[in-house]
Amino acid sequence: MKILAINASPRGKNSNTLQLVEAAIAGAADAGAQIEYLDICRYDIRYCTGCGKCYQTGECPIQDDYADILSKMQNADGLIIGTPVYINAVTAQLKTMLDRMADIIHCQAFTRKYGIVITTGGGGGTDDVISYLGNTLQVLGANMCGSVGAIMAEGPEKFEQQKNEATKMGKILVNAITNQIEFPEQEELHAQMRVRMSALVSANRENMQHEYQYLKEKGWIE
Repeated sequence: MKILAINASPRGKNSNTLQLVEAAIAGAADAGAQIEYLDICRYDIRYCTGCGKCYQTGECPIQDDYADILSKMQNADGLIIGTPVYINAVTAQLKTMLDRMADIIHCQAFTRKYGIVITTGGGGGTDDVISYLGNTLQVLGANMCGSVGAIMAEGPEKFEQQKNEATKMGKILVNAITNQIEFPEQEELHAQMRVRMSALVSANRENMQHEYQYLKEKGWIE
C-alpha cells in the first residue's frame, strides 16, 4: 500500500503543518503503509493556462514538475494533504497544483483512492480549508476519510493533542484503504459527478478526445 504525503507549507522545517503531517505519516507507517513525502513548495509548478490540451491528450504541455507529482498521486492508494491556512484558504503553491487537475476531475481518475486533510492556522480558518480540500478530494473521485485542523493560538498543549489526532488519522486512512471502506454520503456525490462529467465530455468529445475515450473504457459513457 502506497501513501503520498503532500505538505504545501512554504516554511520548510519550521512548518507547524509539517509536524502534523509527520504525525499522520507515523500513524500510517505504523499501520503498514509505504510512505512518500513531498514538499511541493520545493517544486516548479506553474499556473494552468486553460489551453485544454490535457482534455485532448491526457498530458499537460507545460514543462515543469507537475507531471511527476501527478504521477506519484496516481500511483498512490492514499493521500495525506497538508497546508497552512492563508486567508481562509490553502496556500498559493497548493492551489496552483490543484488548478492543473481539471482532467483528473473530468475523468474522475481518483476513484477508489482515499485521503485525509491536515491544516494549521494562526487564529482560525481551518474549517474553511478542511471543507475546501475535502470537497476537492471528492470531486477528484476520492474518498475523504477525515481531517485534523489545529489553531496555533490555542496553545502548545492543544497542539500536542492534535498531533495525536493526526497519528490516529494516519491509521484510519490505512484502514480505509485496506478494507475499501465505503462512504455512502460521498458516493452520492461521486455518482452525480460521473453523470455530470460524462455529459460534459460527451457533448464536447471533439475537443476532449482523451477524456471521452477514458470514460468510455470505464463504461460511464455508452
